[in-house]
Amino acid sequence: MSVCPSCEEPLEEADRFCGACGYDLSAEPRAEEPGSSDASVEWPAAPEGDSSDLPAPVHLPTDLEGTDSGGSELPTDVRFDIPPSDEEFRIAAPDPRTATPEQLGSATPPAGTKLCVACRAGHVDPDGYCENCGHAQPRERDHMEQELDAVAAVSDRGLRHHRNEDSFAISSAALPDGSPAVVAVVCDGVSSATRPDDASLAASRAATEALHEALPRGTHPQQAMHESIVAAAEAVNALADEPETAREHKPHQNAPACTFVASVVTKELLIIGWIGDSRAYWVPDDREAPAARLTEDDSWAAQMVAAGLMSEAEAYADERAHAITGWLGADAYELEPHTASFKPDRPGVVVVCSDGLWNYAESADEMARILPADAARNPLHSAQVLVGHALDGGGHDNVTVAVLPFPVPQSGAGSA
Repeated sequence: MSVCPSCEEPLEEADRFCGACGYDLSAEPRAEEPGSSDASVEWPAAPEGDSSDLPAPVHLPTDLEGTDSGGSELPTDVRFDIPPSDEEFRIAAPDPRTATPEQLGSATPPAGTKLCVACRAGHVDPDGYCENCGHAQPRERDHMEQELDAVAAVSDRGLRHHRNEDSFAISSAALPDGSPAVVAVVCDGVSSATRPDDASLAASRAATEALHEALPRGTHPQQAMHESIVAAAEAVNALADEPETAREHKPHQNAPACTFVASVVTKELLIIGWIGDSRAYWVPDDREAPAARLTEDDSWAAQMVAAGLMSEAEAYADERAHAITGWLGADAYELEPHTASFKPDRPGVVVVCSDGLWNYAESADEMARILPADAARNPLHSAQVLVGHALDGGGHDNVTVAVLPFPVPQSGAGSA
């Protein structure tokens, strides 16, 4: 600087302050020598704003020329040091909106091949992970829904469990006189046991098969229900002898086990069978009439109440309340199937569920309050609402519920 920026007094080269006004000359940047590598860049001037209140346009990287650290011009396109190979990053399946029929045909995997839901290209290994991108696949049983003419069921993994250990089976059959009988089975795997999901699935399938064998040949529905529980117990017991269980079995684990509840609804009778703490409720269409719980839990809390040692509120507030005293499994103390037969005098619906639901609507009145008023006409929607209620409440357990209208609509005849 030859003059002071403040008062324009001539300066000496060694001056650090202006001799006339005392201005600090060290605060002013000095001009760079010609040819210096740190020469300032002339940035494009930003346009001034106008009265439209619109933001001034920004500068793009290409508006300013420059070089890289080696003195070469900067590339205008994205640069890859090592271009990826086709095998390293396989492109996902063709976009069905733009691909030709030939492209779609060539990308179609062989029948039975399961593709990843994330990359749509990799095959899914038996453990449930994509061999291409490693993405974990949703399990088939995480959320299930099924609807027939006269019954519907929904099952969900819940918000806390890593898998769904519940299972259900719904169907309809014709009795010897041609009238319909609707069947719903709900089983809840015991989480502390080995392979609880396999136990609940085996029990629900075996019980349904037994009922479909017994009902058409004229066996009384209550006796058929008893036989179905025995069949379910035998199916679960058989799992304990399978090699897969032997490999997984540890001293602190129990054999595969589950609870059981089922209902058979005919034009006149309502049959319930259960073992464990899964429940069945009766909710009349006329909500002015009382609802009822049709089952009694095989649990520590229920035993305390039955023995008169605690009130129901005290027993279910105890941390031991949900410890079950009856279940299906090879290490069950003794198989004691419970069955009951009812003859309702008015139309209504039967709610068959695991404890993942009734934990959030324990009493019959609470269950009736959350059940939609049109449950008899829309059982699937009603089951969805009930499962949603449990999830909204916290979803601490797997949730499964079946809704059966009573009496059976005539369209419910026939097997499914």
